Amino acid sequence: MAYTMLNNKTIRSRNYLPGTLEFEVNFFIRERCEGLRFDKLKAKSRDDSQMDFDGISLENVKIPLNMEKDIDRLCFENAIDCFIKSGKKEDAFNIYFCYLEMFVGDYDKTRRMIELLSEFEANGSGLLMKHRDHYSHSVYVFILGLAIFESNSIFRASYKKYYNIDDEHEAASHYLKYWGLTSLFHDIGYPFELPFEQVCSYFEVDGDNRNTGPFVSYNDIGKITAINENTWRKISELLKVKEFTSTDELFAYILADKLGLTYDFTESGMLQILQDKPIHPDKFNHFMDHAYFSATVLFNKLFCELELGLDIPYLDALTAILMHNSLYKFSIANYKSDKNKPFKSDLHPLAYMLMLCDELQCWDRIAYGRNSKRELHPMGCTFDFSNNGIRAVYQYDAREVSKINLFKDEYIEYLQDSSNRKVPNLKAYSEMYIKHNKKSNFQEDIEKIVDLNEIAFSIETGLKERDNNARHSYISDSNFINLYNFAIVLHGRWKNKDWKYAKEYGQEEILLKDDSIIKEFINGFKGISLEYKLSNINQAKSFAKYMDEIGCFYKDKPVDYELVERFTDDELIKIGFLEHQRWLQEHYDMGWTYGIPKDGKREFERRHNAMIPDFVGFDVSKEIAMKNYERLDKATQDLDKEPMECMLSMLRMFDGLRIYRFYGK
Repeated sequence: MAYTMLNNKTIRSRNYLPGTLEFEVNFFIRERCEGLRFDKLKAKSRDDSQMDFDGISLENVKIPLNMEKDIDRLCFENAIDCFIKSGKKEDAFNIYFCYLEMFVGDYDKTRRMIELLSEFEANGSGLLMKHRDHYSHSVYVFILGLAIFESNSIFRASYKKYYNIDDEHEAASHYLKYWGLTSLFHDIGYPFELPFEQVCSYFEVDGDNRNTGPFVSYNDIGKITAINENTWRKISELLKVKEFTSTDELFAYILADKLGLTYDFTESGMLQILQDKPIHPDKFNHFMDHAYFSATVLFNKLFCELELGLDIPYLDALTAILMHNSLYKFSIANYKSDKNKPFKSDLHPLAYMLMLCDELQCWDRIAYGRNSKRELHPMGCTFDFSNNGIRAVYQYDAREVSKINLFKDEYIEYLQDSSNRKVPNLKAYSEMYIKHNKKSNFQEDIEKIVDLNEIAFSIETGLKERDNNARHSYISDSNFINLYNFAIVLHGRWKNKDWKYAKEYGQEEILLKDDSIIKEFINGFKGISLEYKLSNINQAKSFAKYMDEIGCFYKDKPVDYELVERFTDDELIKIGFLEHQRWLQEHYDMGWTYGIPKDGKREFERRHNAMIPDFVGFDVSKEIAMKNYERLDKATQDLDKEPMECMLSMLRMFDGLRIYRFYGK
């Protein structure tokens, strides 16, 4: 039944082809995860005779608890579908936000971990020799892992057996929770690796010569590896073993217990490796392992600081993160040696999936490093997951065909006469090129890391015309991580009695500097449902589009254009209409319909009188939205215009931006 607490007839059907990434992910969320986070003691369907109203929607508006959970899942489904279509960081943000709100409980308490990653990459990675995006990459890894779980019955059976789960829905919900943590946070330790690489880059240390220059190491690491008494007591009760005073000790114990016999290492040996990671990168070919810091920081944040309930699958997620980069490849398996044993899923399903998906996800990643920008990377990838298989076709820009053909010609010449010649190289395309043995280096490398003997696995390449309009990017440039701050104010201003006065006298920024006001806004925002939080976030995200439509843009640097202090009446009318179209589309995507609900039942019935009477369908065109907008009274129309006026003040205050008009130069 998909969403048992909602009217499924009002929810959009996504007609994707079976076997594709889009189909498998959508089916996983909508069907496999039925009943996600349900309270089994509460009403589980709309037909239940004992309907509770213990869930939240808007402030002081209650709906059935499990209805709230179904709405949360639909939010997650829409966020995932949106990101797959766009690949934009702003849409990746929604997925992080959904996961943290649903499974951790409060985005605000954990936001800094992922925001630091994005900030460091955007502002500091240009100094590196080689670096590509990891923020959106992690979301792609997450989505890829959902698709493989859904499509591959072999892995699904392995996962269910490992965690002793029989029920399909329960297994899917369990996987979503712990795979989400594993994948979305596996690279949050990059802010520790980036300074190391910046020093290497400064001295132009690259390739095999990494030991020729100075390097960074981290001392006093005990501040983040230490486990407080309350947490180590919980661990001791959970594992029924000795006390652990540091994450190094804990992780060494777990890895030795799970993998020591298979890969011939001891707990003490692993402990020494982990203790050396941050302070002796010279012992690891002069590389700093971000995975070590990802696992360590995440443990400290979730279980020592936030005191999240600790269990075995959480520890599995952390050790999966710990292993995914260099620890497994070079300190456990030595995967390039003759004695290598590709990793089997039944040893540690989350680690298996992370290593597989992390290797596969190399498309549509922004290049930051100096060398990375010159390399030829895939801009897209299509998948076929049919029959428990994985067939990936990596798509390259068709405009680069001359480079590709030149490489192919040189490779053929090399095969004909390899004496005194180097193997031709076109980074990073040459790693994907299928050689005379019918496999690419890329595929061979993955097969060394994880065991794919039971999966029909193939890697191919193709060409595709680049669609420059696919991302709907705009000239306006902002630090998207402030979306959360924007959303808080957009929601809070509705109920604050001082906002209207501040707006009338142009004192919005003064009001927003009042800590008590911001605290009131934050508390109000935390009291609404995920659906309404995302609505405010999406409202803020749309501002760049609206500016483009009225011939404006915003930047963080002064430019020679007319500065905008206030919008004109005509601009506000156009913005109001565009916001109304966005609002309509959002509501239809969330299963709302037009209607006059009973008093106090609007959120339960999911009917709204500002929607389109007699509308059949899900996609709202400009023409249909305009016709509906014109039928509304002025007070209702103003509800669509006022939030965008608020954005002027927020952009100046939070991002230090100014808005300009194109035609004002």
